[in-house]
Amino acid sequence: MTSRKVLMMKEDEKAWIFLLEDDEIVEIHCDKADAAGAERHVLGNIYVGRVKNIVPNIGAAFIEIESGVECYYDMSQAANALFTHKAGRKPLCIGDELVVQISKEAVKTKAPTVSSNLSFTGRYAILTTGNTRIGTSGKLPKAQREELKERLLPYKNEEYGLIIRTNAGDAEFDQILEEIKSLEQNYSVLKKTAGTRTCFTCLQQAPPAYISDLKNVYTEGLTEIIIEDEELYGQVREYYKKEQPFELDKLRLYHDGQLSLAKLYNTHTVLERALSERVWLKTGAYLVIQYTEALTVIDVNSGKCNAKKNPLETYLKINLEAAREVAKQMRLRNLSGIIIVDFINLDDADATRELLKTFRQHLSKDPIQATLVDVTELQLVELTRKKVRRPLYESIAE
Repeated sequence: MTSRKVLMMKEDEKAWIFLLEDDEIVEIHCDKADAAGAERHVLGNIYVGRVKNIVPNIGAAFIEIESGVECYYDMSQAANALFTHKAGRKPLCIGDELVVQISKEAVKTKAPTVSSNLSFTGRYAILTTGNTRIGTSGKLPKAQREELKERLLPYKNEEYGLIIRTNAGDAEFDQILEEIKSLEQNYSVLKKTAGTRTCFTCLQQAPPAYISDLKNVYTEGLTEIIIEDEELYGQVREYYKKEQPFELDKLRLYHDGQLSLAKLYNTHTVLERALSERVWLKTGAYLVIQYTEALTVIDVNSGKCNAKKNPLETYLKINLEAAREVAKQMRLRNLSGIIIVDFINLDDADATRELLKTFRQHLSKDPIQATLVDVTELQLVELTRKKVRRPLYESIAE
């Protein structure tokens, strides 16, 4: 089993989380640690919003959640929406007030996206409205997925659905059930409260981003959470006392005036590498990682590697190492959306098959869904990675 450890510290008013697997840093999270930063973290917040405008030709509406703050809304969700005030008889009308949740943060020129299909997220399960099915994470073994679905059938209803998360694989069924009941209670209270609240009311404030990040960390094999800052330690401890008291013993406050956590685990060097355009490989080859508005491009270069004696063997070796490093960098940098990888051209069908098989194996280890889509006629490898949060370079730049 992979051994996991979490480091948490505060620098320059930012909360930093580093996830280690077998003593190697594999994920970096960076969030505002001050009160203003917590207020800006609107992803997951639930509001009473008002329909400001409807654009029928794109099947969308724009909903205000605060005065002057308009969000994109997919009108196909309106049939299952929870309205607090209805202005007309059509499925959706200007002036309607309804309960919406921020599902995507604003990105550059794009407005935030809201959904009336609400999600209440725990460590082991997610309760969803607008969809009544019981689903399970594809990362869980098939037998365990089927068993969980069968055991949860008695709790199926026509009001909401359930998604069992990867973390549930390491939990007792009673723990999962207890969390589901807590999520049901949260939803029930919110429904009752919504009808009595005025427009633009925030019905549910998402926890600070760094608490959400901790909640989403894959817990199988997690041995300890080491926190250097006393204030952060207090906040995390309060969260665990309320939500996961059985894991309180994993929390540890670290203090050493001579040796900081950053120095002990060399986090600054790892961070510098995760922000660099060029990543060197052990073979002497290197990756060039570049971001554009539409996609991320990763180029594999032979660099200092000498391929004169046996080009095919050498280039395959470089590509196999590059495949591992690309998968690692995608997770470390939190890349998402469309990603194009330009491996060194092998001109050999068997070698190419071996490369793609190896690449898929590395991608399958990512807790976030990453899919190898295709190889183009120009031998470019297309893949996608689900967007869960902003890329690392954007989080740091904020």
